Amino acid sequence: MTAPPSPRLIDDVALIAADIRRRALGEVRLDADLRDYSRWRCGGRAALVVAPRDKRSVSRLLAYFRQRSIPWAVVGEGSNLFFDDAGVQVPLVHVGPQLGAVRVDGTLVRVDAGVWVPGLALKMMRGGLGGIEHIVGIPGTFGGLVLMNGGSLRRGVGENIVEVEVAEQDGSVRRPRHSECGFAYRRSALQQRNCIVLGATLQLTPGNCAAMRRHMLEIMASRRRRFPRDLPNCGSVFVSDPALYASIGPPGAAIELAKQKGAREGDAMVSPKHANFIVNLGNACSADIITLIRRVREAVAVRSGHHMRCEVRFMNFAGEVREVHEWLEDPAWREQRSDEPRRVLNG
Repeated sequence: MTAPPSPRLIDDVALIAADIRRRALGEVRLDADLRDYSRWRCGGRAALVVAPRDKRSVSRLLAYFRQRSIPWAVVGEGSNLFFDDAGVQVPLVHVGPQLGAVRVDGTLVRVDAGVWVPGLALKMMRGGLGGIEHIVGIPGTFGGLVLMNGGSLRRGVGENIVEVEVAEQDGSVRRPRHSECGFAYRRSALQQRNCIVLGATLQLTPGNCAAMRRHMLEIMASRRRRFPRDLPNCGSVFVSDPALYASIGPPGAAIELAKQKGAREGDAMVSPKHANFIVNLGNACSADIITLIRRVREAVAVRSGHHMRCEVRFMNFAGEVREVHEWLEDPAWREQRSDEPRRVLNG
């Protein structure tokens, strides 16, 4: 973990919040419960959360932070993100429904980052536009989907992206083309850019509404059969690696083979329904989840020789975000001042 932000920033949060309100840069929440921003329903408190009113407000807010050397982090609906039990002390920029426009121009569709993904898939199907039916069951906002190249059935939304609109750290707006985004399986080059996705343009194809609807119903029925839906979770924990898939199968099969299905740490449990899901039984903290992920990875590595990569991402006290395996593989994490990460790593 990185060092916590300076005490001066923490002490000045109320002043920063008041200034942001005065400048009408967005809706402000102080001492926000981070469980509201993660589908795992865990984490501490956020010192400050700002929800910009529109794209222009996002740019103005980032310029405001840059001019004052204030660090920040971005959150959406938390479909694959969870937070430090110690909370997050840098301002969080929340991209949600306020950035919710969808504009259709023939087969080109411009989608804002805050659009709800299942709703987008349904809207396109009803309009006779196909190509993204596979995203219908993914609970999250479009910006996060783009950032992670999310999808299902081993497909990613990046297949249909023409360009992405991003706000850079200084507030400037750029529109990298598909070739610049580095889309790969469940990742993109945008993750290293430290920008905020404002939206993207999709190239879709005309399709038969009835056929697309049948396909989407099949996807949803399959997800209901296979995935846990009654307890908080962040979806698939581990990425399906081609080498692992060839020798053993998908991550869920590897976890079962390592006898970790149903494994539990505190109130975090490997789902008995699907082993690539970890569910919150009620009071799981982020330390429970990280410890369980470490145990599962180690057990699979011992059994198969494969060190599984995580889809899920963890944000620390200082607002730094990494995929969980990257935290676990970082030796410097043991040297940080926070007691909680040391407890997680040292068991």
